[in-house]
Amino acid sequence: MGTPDFAVEGLAKIIEAGYNVVGVVTAPDKPAGRGRKLNQSAVKKFALTKDLPVLQPTNLKSDDFETQLKSLKPNLQVVVAFRMLPTKVWKFPAYGTFNLHASILPEYRGAAPINWAVINGEKTTGVTTFFIDDKIDTGNIIQSKEIEIEATENVGSVHDRLMKLGGELIVDTLKLIEIGEVRTIPQNKEEDPKPAPKLTRENTKIDWSKDTITIYNLIRGLNPYPAAWCYFQNDEKLNVKIFDCEIALKDHKEKVGKLSVEKHQIKVATKDGYILINEIQLPGKRKMNVKDLLNGLTVENEAYML
Repeated sequence: MGTPDFAVEGLAKIIEAGYNVVGVVTAPDKPAGRGRKLNQSAVKKFALTKDLPVLQPTNLKSDDFETQLKSLKPNLQVVVAFRMLPTKVWKFPAYGTFNLHASILPEYRGAAPINWAVINGEKTTGVTTFFIDDKIDTGNIIQSKEIEIEATENVGSVHDRLMKLGGELIVDTLKLIEIGEVRTIPQNKEEDPKPAPKLTRENTKIDWSKDTITIYNLIRGLNPYPAAWCYFQNDEKLNVKIFDCEIALKDHKEKVGKLSVEKHQIKVATKDGYILINEIQLPGKRKMNVKDLLNGLTVENEAYML
């Protein structure tokens, strides 16, 4: 059960390891693009290349979906980046249902664990398999694997490394279940773990009054998707997205958000240094290198990022 690219790797590894995949459950096709053409999930596209039965329920609690699912006779279910399952769905297989989560649980339960690990400046993260229960990401832990996060790495790179690691961990977990050697560990209910809430317009906006490292981590934690954003006040006020950037920690007397151009970079003053922007996206335009942008853009003396 899964929907995005992150889930495809796990499915591919299960098949490569020789396990019998009796079916795939993924999100319904959705209209996308200007023509509103129905778009299939990454998992569905991959499943069809392997001639696997695909279920796309709109209601996971419906009797029809339960009947379809049970007709496949699965004895184990694997969930990666999917929706919360009703009890009757996750409970019925003989070997249960386990989930792959992109963090070292109990830290970063929720919808965007990879992003928040980078945004918060974590030095490490990882993947965890656990048996599903009736809450979100709280079930008994089966296994976990950890990686280091490089100081300049963006979330796209971390995502891709965790995707591969997750595929390996799924197969390792299947082998333990197969030979009956699973030893689960309950998650500590006394802890107050860091959350990984859904990314919204509010929590992805850059606050230029924050310190340089905090701003830098937000930008790299949202690059390439969905991208940190702010307002660019030049001759007009524009809503812009910021992607690749560098930092310079330095004392100065410039007002926070003050924008200047230096060596084909846009430089934005923070309270303890500068953010040096390399890639930016203007409204209605594609992401572009700042050097190319500056060829056709005049930056006013009183330009600011807000």
